[in-house]
Amino acid sequence: MKLKNKIHSLSTLMMLILLILSNLGIYFTFDRTQHKTEYSQLLGSAKELTVALSKMTDEEEAEIILRAYVPPNGALRVVDEEGKDILAVQSMEGFDKKFPIPNKDEQYTIVPFNGYEALSIAIPTIWPTGEVVQLEMTQVLTDLKANLKLLRMVMIGITLFAMIPIIISSITLGRIVTQPIEKLIQAMTASRRSGTFQQIAVPDNGKDELAQLGQTFNDLMIQLEQNYRKQEKFVSDASHELKTPLTVIDSYARLLERRGMDKPEITEEALTAIRNETKRMKEMIEQMLDLARNNEPASYVFEETDIRALVDEASRMITSAYGREIHISGPDQMVISTDETHLKQLCIILLDNARKYSQREIDIRIDEQQDFVRIRIRDYGKGIPAKDIPFLFDRFYRVDEDRNRKTGGTGLGLAIANEIAIGLGTKLDIESEEGKGTEVIIWLPKTLPSQ
Repeated sequence: MKLKNKIHSLSTLMMLILLILSNLGIYFTFDRTQHKTEYSQLLGSAKELTVALSKMTDEEEAEIILRAYVPPNGALRVVDEEGKDILAVQSMEGFDKKFPIPNKDEQYTIVPFNGYEALSIAIPTIWPTGEVVQLEMTQVLTDLKANLKLLRMVMIGITLFAMIPIIISSITLGRIVTQPIEKLIQAMTASRRSGTFQQIAVPDNGKDELAQLGQTFNDLMIQLEQNYRKQEKFVSDASHELKTPLTVIDSYARLLERRGMDKPEITEEALTAIRNETKRMKEMIEQMLDLARNNEPASYVFEETDIRALVDEASRMITSAYGREIHISGPDQMVISTDETHLKQLCIILLDNARKYSQREIDIRIDEQQDFVRIRIRDYGKGIPAKDIPFLFDRFYRVDEDRNRKTGGTGLGLAIANEIAIGLGTKLDIESEEGKGTEVIIWLPKTLPSQ
């Protein structure tokens, strides 16, 4: 069964059950109330009769009084202490039999009589002879039966009439709920068949959960398409980047086969080129693996870390490996909660970039800015054109192809740095001016977002 039909059936059935239960409650409450009303009226008449009988001294006059107070469609009976009838009066035929009277703990009794209900009460009174007798009064509830019948008809009519808008509303509700889902199914089916990322139409002013569902689906499709394009571009770029060194290696290998045995200088040139391209391929593969590993949030472990000591150690590694002069300024100690290993890796990547694209010294400045610790890494190289800065964190993006070839760059360093920064909850800013150098700023939050 479709969801639309389930919503329609269940909501209609639920409302029908609620209507039936409410009608039953009203019906039985009315029935009980009417019995109480009939009892109160009959008891009032009986008390008036006892007052009138208490003033009588003649039994014949008492009989006249009894006939005056006999209830319509009912009977009146006077019984002595032994249960024998003293006098019986009735207003309709068929009341010759004796009706059951209530016990001491009962107010009245109700028994069926000719398709109706007969309500009986009993109260003690003084007979004109001075004897204490029991006055029994019985009333056939003919009006109550007619009223209950009318009430049943009204309730059935109201229920049938109410079911019309209920059925219409349940059908409408089913359509409202399932229409966005059907659109989602159609969009996903079309996406699967065409290989595209179809979106659905969502009202601009929609604020309910269904509109949010549609908007979330569209956002998901946009993100999937972006990720797919990025993945497609990444595979294409990676294939292109790996193809170049492989082509170089293959060319030099063929050169060795043809002429390497006769000319040692060609052999040395070919082996050097093969080693360099192999090293470059190895670095590229390691960097791509780093990109994959940095997407795992569980690999980040945050603990108290001295930022100054961490920057000093990263700088010593670059200085020791490449002999580059690095100047560090800022407080002697700066402790915050971060992942020491990944932050050191981030600093090394940025310092290595500064080392590759400049020949002068590198300046590092550490300071505090409100809720952040700021690490500024500045080089005095060629600089980066303003048009290229927004794309620096894209994988395999190169500002200058020839310059990257000379420095051995792969276009993955800043992409890895950006992934690490995201995992650390930090932000990277790049400020550069052509001919004057580049400054990369790391914004480290003093307090983790989860804290």
